[in-house]
Amino acid sequence: MNEISEAITELEEEKVLKLVKEKLDAGEDPISILEACRLGMAEIGKGSGDTIFLTDLIMAGEIFNEAMEILMPKLAGSATKSLGKVVIGTVEGDIHNIGKDIAINFLKAEGFEVIDLGVDVPAQKFVDAIKEHNPPVVGMSGLLTLSIEPMKRSVEAIVAANLRDKVKVILGGERTDDEVCKHVGADAWVNDAIDGVKIIKNWVGGA
Repeated sequence: MNEISEAITELEEEKVLKLVKEKLDAGEDPISILEACRLGMAEIGKGSGDTIFLTDLIMAGEIFNEAMEILMPKLAGSATKSLGKVVIGTVEGDIHNIGKDIAINFLKAEGFEVIDLGVDVPAQKFVDAIKEHNPPVVGMSGLLTLSIEPMKRSVEAIVAANLRDKVKVILGGERTDDEVCKHVGADAWVNDAIDGVKIIKNWVGGA
């Protein structure tokens, strides 16, 4: 699986897709292949703004999404039952979607129905989605430090709408930590998609 991770970090599109197909044909666990892709993306992310250019990050994201198109039919079939709904979005002012999309793929693989609100999501859109879909969990993603206050405003909007006691809120992103989680008013934070899925599964009783 290291080959897949390394090929992603080297932005070798054809090699990544070839390896993913070969691993699937050989009967490898699609979750393990997804994790290899995630590790490659995580490595790219570590160098973002330093040795990695924005264009490289975008290219890596496109490669990841192509790999997901191959994997998703297998991942969707690996879940034995529906674990419920999760609303997720990148908060207002932030247009980064790679971390969010990785989390979505893991959630779908585990059997969750994911309502993806996209990027640059205003607080009211989270509120509206909760009213419409009645999910037990809402995920707010943000890569930038500037995303922290929009996260806080989104949670405050959920509180103002008298919906806070109906949902658990989890934050995702490199700038999140215990202090940010407390400041925002969320229930948990992660900067790793797998950890996030474990927390959500525990909340909904699917662990």
